[in-house]
Amino acid sequence: MIRLLMAGALLVSLAGCVSAPVLNDGPPKRSKPVPNANQQPTAEARSRYGNPAFYEVFGQRYYVMDSAAGYRERGIASWYGKKFHGRKTSSGEPYNMHAFSAAHKTLPLPTWVRVTNLKNGRSLNVRVNDRGPFVDNRIIDLSYAAAEALDLIESGTGMVEVEVIDVHNSESPATRARDDTSPLFIQAGAFSQQGNAQRRLNALRESGIDNAFVSQAGSDRDPIWRVHIGPVADVSLFDALVKRLTSLGINDARLVSTSE
Repeated sequence: MIRLLMAGALLVSLAGCVSAPVLNDGPPKRSKPVPNANQQPTAEARSRYGNPAFYEVFGQRYYVMDSAAGYRERGIASWYGKKFHGRKTSSGEPYNMHAFSAAHKTLPLPTWVRVTNLKNGRSLNVRVNDRGPFVDNRIIDLSYAAAEALDLIESGTGMVEVEVIDVHNSESPATRARDDTSPLFIQAGAFSQQGNAQRRLNALRESGIDNAFVSQAGSDRDPIWRVHIGPVADVSLFDALVKRLTSLGINDARLVSTSE
């Protein structure tokens, strides 16, 4: 949980949610009843706080999206709990670990998203009102209640899909059943030329990553060759592979299914 400050250049005061779980953080002593997982998203004005053009944390600059429309990403979720309960979020609202809320690095505040646990298919609507998590390979930081509903408390992290909800569209992900628990992979590159994809594949295999392969997407007229690794069974394997890819100079790896 962070508070964004404007002082000449845009700076960030680290008032809370820098990573999660963190030391001395955790669930409440007594768990309150989980609220309705199908809470209805509503249209809201952009928050006065937490939406600068950009901000910096730990020397890295993050650019806040002008619009959340069409955002959809798969990656790793973490969660934060009692250590931050009652503290101000980046939007200025107090953090309530019993509400379905979340922190995201670049989505406008507030934004409603549908979060799906890709391991068990559970999904729910979550309101993004905070900034974070500022930990490698994490795309969203869920409140305690949201993580509990998705069965992520014990593991601490999990592979999820985050998709923005169009509050003006009844066919938004808020009303669609999500039961896709198909295998997941790491995409280590996408190329318009098959030869470039093959070179990337060869480099991965030469480095000892034997479960890499190339798949073709797009049309016959405009094909795309994607280099995938996997399947990836859990977060620890994902983290290890991304670290390995980073050491090879591949910094744009992401979690995908073979259908993407």
